[in-house]
This record gives sequence, C-alpha cells and structure tokens, in this order.
Amino acid sequence: MKKISLTLCLVFLSVLFCQAQVAPLKFNKNGEFKIVQFTDVHFKYGNPASDIALKRINEVLDAERPDLVVFTGDIVYAAPADTAMRAVLSCASSRKIPFVVTFGNHDNEQGKTRAELYDVIRSMPYNIQPDRGAVESPDYVLALKSSDGKKDAALLYCLDSHSYSKLPDVKGYDWLTFDQVNWYRGQSAAYTARNGGKPLPALAFFHIPLPEYNEAAADENAILIGTRMEKACAAAVNTGMFAAMKEAGDVMGTFVGHDHDNDYAVMWKGLLLAYGRFTGGNTEYNHLSNGARVILMKEGARTFTTWIHLKGGEIIDKTAYPDSYVKDDWRKRPLQVE
Repeated sequence: MKKISLTLCLVFLSVLFCQAQVAPLKFNKNGEFKIVQFTDVHFKYGNPASDIALKRINEVLDAERPDLVVFTGDIVYAAPADTAMRAVLSCASSRKIPFVVTFGNHDNEQGKTRAELYDVIRSMPYNIQPDRGAVESPDYVLALKSSDGKKDAALLYCLDSHSYSKLPDVKGYDWLTFDQVNWYRGQSAAYTARNGGKPLPALAFFHIPLPEYNEAAADENAILIGTRMEKACAAAVNTGMFAAMKEAGDVMGTFVGHDHDNDYAVMWKGLLLAYGRFTGGNTEYNHLSNGARVILMKEGARTFTTWIHLKGGEIIDKTAYPDSYVKDDWRKRPLQVE
C-alpha cells in the first residue's frame, strides 16, 4: 500500500513540476503573441510514413518560434497511443514551448481512452492544460496576459468536439453540446464583466468544423481564401455555438482540422471560420503537402494575421483579419490614372 501511495505521489509531483515551469502566457514587448496550429498528424509510431510529420513539425517550430502550439486533434492513429502521443508532443516540449491538445475523433480509437490520453498529455513538460478532475476531456479557456502582465488581454477557447453521433437516427459526426455552449457563454460573460463590459479578443480551437463552415463556403458573397477540395464533414445537428459566439462578441475566429483537403479561411457574419493545414504523412488520405497554420495576435486589437507554413519555409495565403476578408466599396477607391 505504501509503495502504491509513493508512486501516486511521484506522479502527482511530476505533473505539478511540468505545469509549474511554464510562465503565464502573455503578449511580448512588441504586443504580439504567435500560435502554431498542427492538426491531423495521424501519427503511427514506428511507421516510416509518419516520419515526415515529425520533420515538418520540427521545421515549423524552429522557423516560427511560437509562443504556443495547439494540436487540434487526430494526433495518434495506431497503438501504442501513449508512446505515439509522447513522440509528437515532445517536438514542442523539447523546445520548451507551451502547448495544448484538443482531441479528434480518432485519438481514442487506438487502445487508450480520452481520459488516459489526457493524463499522458498532462504528464508532458510544457503542457498547460488544466487538471481534468472527474471529466474525461474538459473544455478550457486560456487567458493571455497583457505585455506588462497586469491584466487579461485575450482569450483562447479549447473545446472537445467529440467523435460520432450517439443518436441512432442521426448519422455522422458529433456536435458541441448545449452544456458546452452554456459553458462558453458563461466563461465569455465572466471575462467580459471583468473587462468592464468589453469583450476580450478571442479565438477558439477544436477538431470538427461547425455546420456554418459549409454554409459560408457555399455562399458566393463570402470571401474564402485558401484551398477547399471537400465538403466540411460537420455534424448534422447544430446546437448554436456559432450563434453564441456571435452574440458574445469576443471570438474573432475558429480553427479546426478534420478535413485533410481543406486549409481555407472564410469570413461568415464577422467571424473567420478557418482550417489548419494537414500535418500528417501518408497514413491517411491527403492531397495537400503537409504543414501548419500560424496565427499572430496583436495586443489590444480585434485583429490577427494568419498564414500557412509549408516545407522549406514556404509561406502561402497570408491574410489579416478582418481586412483581407471584407469587400471594399469600389465607389470610394481613389481614381486610378494610367
């Protein structure tokens, strides 16, 4: 019994150490905060087809030197899932870069539950996810401090979009629940109240796209930048997360994965609905060379710059929210003289 208790204490202290060594997230002295999003790594430990995924992750991290890494699901794709997860996350932890993970629909299909994988992730140095308590995979919000460290300046919502529909008469993928919508509304309202009634600039990260992704991509008046080679595999049930974000007024953009042949960003009713770039190797379908999405936030402003980072440092589709996604008034353009 004493041996078991000692082991549990060591595990607990190890997790505390991993969490304690990470400084609070904050904007730098230039008022910038950089995030790299990796998605759909579909990593198979020991499979040479996955080597390119790790190579690309390492290459992007060395080039971009982000303040935070967000892995948006489908990280592991074969057993041993715990070993595979550590292999991927060590790319960030070995560089002492804070990181978080939101699960995809495939992560818990490799012999480990979401709860077990969450604990594996939490045990890695520089992971900053909260303790899950009695919850299998909690939603959480990360507050970015101002450059002087005195106040909250921006928010990052991280949500678990689950896996598959549990209703027998509804096929396809799962959806963000009413409880999650209410949780988001509560968090947003609390932070807004503490900020004197003004919503903080925010982004949201999860795996499965909202139904509005298809609605936006199908509208010829919506500005879409990037590659769209497949329909968004969204849930068939809409529980209103987009509407909640629109009403709350803090979220500027959502960032997902799931659909390997999409990397676009499309403006929809003032919110940018964006994909990351497929990061994996040839362990699952893909028709885009692997890479990552980069997001650069600016302190005190409802704007951010984003781009796709590819092999060899190639940068494509660099845009600024909201300016790159808003149609100008042609009648107000200055006269052009030949």
